[in-house]
Amino acid sequence: MTFHWQTADLTLTFCFDDGPVRLDSIRPRDEPGDGSGTTDQPLVEVSALGHGRSPSTFRHVETTIGKRLRYQRHEQSADMLRIVQHDDVTGLEVISCFRALAGVQTWTEATLTGAGRLELDFLSSAVIGLGSVDFDLLAGDNDWMAESRWSRSPLRSTGLPDIRTAVHRPPPRTRRAVTCNGSWSTGERLPTGVLLAHDEPYSLGWQIEHNGPWHYEVGETRQGGYLLLSGPTDAEHQWTTSISADDSFSTVPVSLVAGRGQDDAFAALTRQRRALRRRRPVDDRLPVVFNDYMNTLMGDPTTAKLLPLIDAAADAGADYFCIDAGWYAEGDWWSTVGAWQPSATRFPNGLGEVIDRIRDRGMVPGLWLEPEVIGVDSPLARELPDEAFISRRGVRYAESGRYLLDLRSAAARDHLDSTVDRLVAEYGIGFFKLDYNTMTGPGSDLGGKSPGQGLLEHNRAHLDWLDGVQARHPELLLENCGSGALRMDYALLSRLHLQSTSDQQDPLLYAPIAAAAAASVLPEQAGHWAYPETSTSTERFTVSLVNGILGRMYLSGYLNRMTTDELDLVRAAVSAHRQVLAQIEELTPFWPLGLPGWTDEWVAFGLAGATSSYLTLWHRAATPGRLDLPLGGRTVENFFPAQPGDWTYTSTGQMLTVTTSSCEPSARVIELGAVIRGEEGRG
Repeated sequence: MTFHWQTADLTLTFCFDDGPVRLDSIRPRDEPGDGSGTTDQPLVEVSALGHGRSPSTFRHVETTIGKRLRYQRHEQSADMLRIVQHDDVTGLEVISCFRALAGVQTWTEATLTGAGRLELDFLSSAVIGLGSVDFDLLAGDNDWMAESRWSRSPLRSTGLPDIRTAVHRPPPRTRRAVTCNGSWSTGERLPTGVLLAHDEPYSLGWQIEHNGPWHYEVGETRQGGYLLLSGPTDAEHQWTTSISADDSFSTVPVSLVAGRGQDDAFAALTRQRRALRRRRPVDDRLPVVFNDYMNTLMGDPTTAKLLPLIDAAADAGADYFCIDAGWYAEGDWWSTVGAWQPSATRFPNGLGEVIDRIRDRGMVPGLWLEPEVIGVDSPLARELPDEAFISRRGVRYAESGRYLLDLRSAAARDHLDSTVDRLVAEYGIGFFKLDYNTMTGPGSDLGGKSPGQGLLEHNRAHLDWLDGVQARHPELLLENCGSGALRMDYALLSRLHLQSTSDQQDPLLYAPIAAAAAASVLPEQAGHWAYPETSTSTERFTVSLVNGILGRMYLSGYLNRMTTDELDLVRAAVSAHRQVLAQIEELTPFWPLGLPGWTDEWVAFGLAGATSSYLTLWHRAATPGRLDLPLGGRTVENFFPAQPGDWTYTSTGQMLTVTTSSCEPSARVIELGAVIRGEEGRG
């Protein structure tokens, strides 16, 4: 039999028979699946010590227990569906939980119904049957200063060769696997993806919502294709956990959406992210933040350097001023961090003098903080107990001159709570940039647990700590940073206000990062650096500002050294950005040229609204150029800068032709009116 569960936007079709429950399709609500049972892929895959897979593969499907699961019951309400299955051999009970938001958030709960214990080494958050592998995969790579690099590839070219013939029927036992290791949740890969169908305008999008290790894979069995999403695993992350009737386990949550193409899927993910956010009234402010770091003080703040910057930032229109790294250090600060006390040499009259100037100029003061680490040369490394640190076999894990706190430890959390509470109480701090430049490795085996389970518990304790900080300080805004965007996930971003999208210092290399970030993070959370440099060309100066317009402008640069014309351009950029901020939470991203390539000459990214849209265009060649976009039939207005300069726009039929006669790289933001004839032709 089949069962359809509908949300406001989706129809999920489940199949029930004498085997395990299957999720046969996820479609837009007005295009439900037919329930034809095109796949035999179980909804839940689970393996345990003594209960593996058949046949043996590297994949996490065709698990022995997964095949033995049988439907028991399901419970549904307006916004929740719970499907209960049972394995008679082990006594394992699994519950697949689906929460209706803009898309669907889903996870799996596991427990035993009888005596004994079971050591799990894999449990999926969700598995979706695809019927075939006739899809392209949109997936993103990530790196420090080279974040959000997306590519599109047919599944057949990503490790799923078609080897079946008249005499040899089995499909490949390989898979397209994408995995994150350690506590940089986006250190190498992004936990977001989209499958685009070849034979119809259908797309399936997802994101894994975890601030630690995760795994997804796309593969093919005899019955068809599948998409599998999970948190940590034994094979990839040294994770196992023991469950019993008294000790249950829940996987990390994932979100699923469906649409009719690339931009439709990302628009649905955008709506889902907005539904996931735990917003407070202070989040509604959407302030313009000035930070002294990028291409400016670069970790060397002093009173003498900061005071003129504060005045210039206020004059430019900033609302918050964040003092970045180095404010606590007398000298080399990398391996001595942890106490978070202001430097006496950097601030001879005390940090309060600088904080007071920020407040006197009408801005909210902020500080950079890397709370989860203790430098190996810090006195706190000796004062805190060993159990306060991530450790393996009784030895503290040390990376790049730092020990890493284990936030399951009361001592570690007390240290962090006292630090935050002290800085808020003493200086009135209203903004912390929370950085994270070192990662944990596989995790802690303290207490005899697997490293992967130790890390998972630490990750969840980290989220609890953040929730506690915000509950105690409801006016405090928190930025998420991890060597740029190496921890850009929606376990954290469902809680935090702002996400640093990169540490990239070249504005031309920042362009594809700023253009692609909205595939992973909400535009209203995407903190793009705008760090104009005085005495550069007007076009390069403009590119630096353009990067921040369609997102959350993270202003920097030596504003106090700029000419009157340069400062006027900065103020104009801030003013234009505020116009976008006034409606940004209603806008959805689109990419008329597709997601950008790292070396593309032209890069295009837009935010679409009900009556008008904004489009940023970058031309990164040092020659004149021309671009045809399928965005005709609209009015076109200059947005930033106010005068087009060497750029022209011509709308003819369904095509918008853009030309630039500039002989250096340049960028513009334009405003597009509603379609006035024909049909919109976005990619």
